[in-house]
Order: sequence, then structure tokens, then C-alpha cells
Amino acid sequence: MVPIRDDNPTTITPYVTYGLIAANIIAFLFEASLPPTELDGFLHLAAVVPRELTASFAGISVNQPVPEWSTLITSQFLHAGLLHLGGNMLFLWIFGNNVEDKLGHFKYLLFYLTCGVLASLSQWYFAQNSSIPSLGASGAIAGVMGAYILRFPQAEILGIIPLGFFFPTFRVPAFFFLGFWFLQQAISGAAGLEAPTNVDTGGIAFWAHTGGFLFGAVLGPLLGLFNDKPKEEFWYR
Repeated sequence: MVPIRDDNPTTITPYVTYGLIAANIIAFLFEASLPPTELDGFLHLAAVVPRELTASFAGISVNQPVPEWSTLITSQFLHAGLLHLGGNMLFLWIFGNNVEDKLGHFKYLLFYLTCGVLASLSQWYFAQNSSIPSLGASGAIAGVMGAYILRFPQAEILGIIPLGFFFPTFRVPAFFFLGFWFLQQAISGAAGLEAPTNVDTGGIAFWAHTGGFLFGAVLGPLLGLFNDKPKEEFWYR
């Protein structure tokens, strides 16, 4: 199921959401400009490498020019391909503006980046010795979705179901669409725990998605997700 839009108008211009989308696109264009050998080196430097993060937490030098913890931020703006970028930005476009509307610009940015960091740490926790770089905005966006499902459970999501040459549309409440997405990520993450511990395979960071979603559902209310902003008052003279 691919979402197209939601029936959930906002009262503000979501500048931060627009800015985050632009930043991700610019970062991807930079990645695309690099030769393959330089791109590998850049991703190793700017993405989260769990084994190196584990070493840095233990006080062991990993011989990188930047602190390894900084990749918890930089990795949120990197993507492995055009479909990876496009899918993430579509979800951010649909769900981010409404959460920004309720939290306000500054708190929304803080919320987004914090969810991204905690999502990366969730994935790291289950793969602390992996040498495969982890990157993408999906953990932070999962946090946005976790806040959205709490604040707007009945908002209608319009989407399509690609079936070959046919694209039937659907309308479902947000709690169904996002709830189904979360269960899919959680089940897939749990299934991955059955893999042999000595096998290091790449793929979708299901625990980043699951963790980001749960942290977003917790952090959103703490930052005022359910507080209706008072109307502005003006002195006229």
C-alpha cells in the first residue's frame, strides 16, 4: 500500500518539513556526484557503522576524522538509492506537516532529530558488531508516524495498491494504515533475531523503524503534541 496524501489540513506552512526534504535531496545529489570508491569512503564515514559505534562507546579509537557518535545525525540524511529516498520523502511529506503543526517548528526539528538518533540506537542494540553501514531518514520518519497515529488516528489516508497495470485506490484511517505498517516492521524485526549471530547481512533496518515509531509515540506527547496552541493576541496602536 502506497500512501498519496492524507485528509488532514494544517494551519501553518511546514517550513521545517520542507527544509528536511530539501536537505535529504541535496545530500543524495552529493552522493550521486561521487565516484564509487569515494562514495564508499564517504558512506563509511557519515553512516552509522555499528561495530565502530560500539568501539567508540567503549573508549576505543576507530581512527575516524569525526566522532563516531556524530553519524547518528549525519546518517539521517543519507540514502542508498533513488527509491529509498523517494519512499522516505513521500512519507515525510504526508505525515510531517501535521506533526510540525502541533509541535511548532523548533520542537518539531528537535523531535525529528531525536527520533532519528534513538531509532539508530535501537538498530545498533540488536547488531552491535555489524560492519555494515546503516543510513536513511526512515527511523526519524517512523518517529513522526508514531506521533501522527496518536494525534490523528481517524485522519483518512488516501493511497494506491500497485497490482501490475492496475492501481486501485483505498481510503483507510491512519490508525489502520500506520498500525499495520508498525506491526509489519516489528514482526520482521523479531523474525530477524532468529538469524545466526555470526551472519552479517544487510537489508532493511526493521528495528530502527520499530524503535523510531515507539519513541515518537512517547516523545510527541512530552513535547506538546496534544496541546492546542493558543490564539495569538495583538496590541493595536
